[in-house]
Amino acid sequence: MAERAVEREMRKAGVAALVPGLVAFVLLLAFGLAGGALAKEAAPAADDPVLERRVMAVAAKLRCLQCQNQSIAESDAPLAIDLRNQMREQMRQGKSERDVVDFLLARYGDFVLLRPPLKPVTVLLWTGPILLFIAGLIALFYQSRRPRAAPEVELSETEHARALRLLRAGSGRKP
Repeated sequence: MAERAVEREMRKAGVAALVPGLVAFVLLLAFGLAGGALAKEAAPAADDPVLERRVMAVAAKLRCLQCQNQSIAESDAPLAIDLRNQMREQMRQGKSERDVVDFLLARYGDFVLLRPPLKPVTVLLWTGPILLFIAGLIALFYQSRRPRAAPEVELSETEHARALRLLRAGSGRKP
């Protein structure tokens, strides 16, 4: 009789241990399925795939002004989407890729280009890393060539007296 009571208690404990995991699974499943309901349809690209390829080729060369470490083609920032739409519209009107880039350069400056041109203003940008590397090598060379001074060690009176005795003993003089 006592064994059956123990068995019942063990079954109850086993089921109780499963309940939190089961609840967590049901909640994850419910929220996972609900996420699909919030998804949006992808924004339609240009009707013309050739135009879309041209837009993306130009957008890949331009910096997203909001993200700054991505191209306009890669970015999902609202500003990048607007710029792609402007580029698409200008190309539909018959403007060339160069015209679109010139429009964005006039509006945002050289910063919009992922690879800024070599100009007197940007020379330091292009040569700066090389100059810093060379300066670091020169500093390292001079630092390694500099003679190192022996560190000053302060001796106590007893250590000083013992050192004097050792020096005199080594030179043959009597203390």
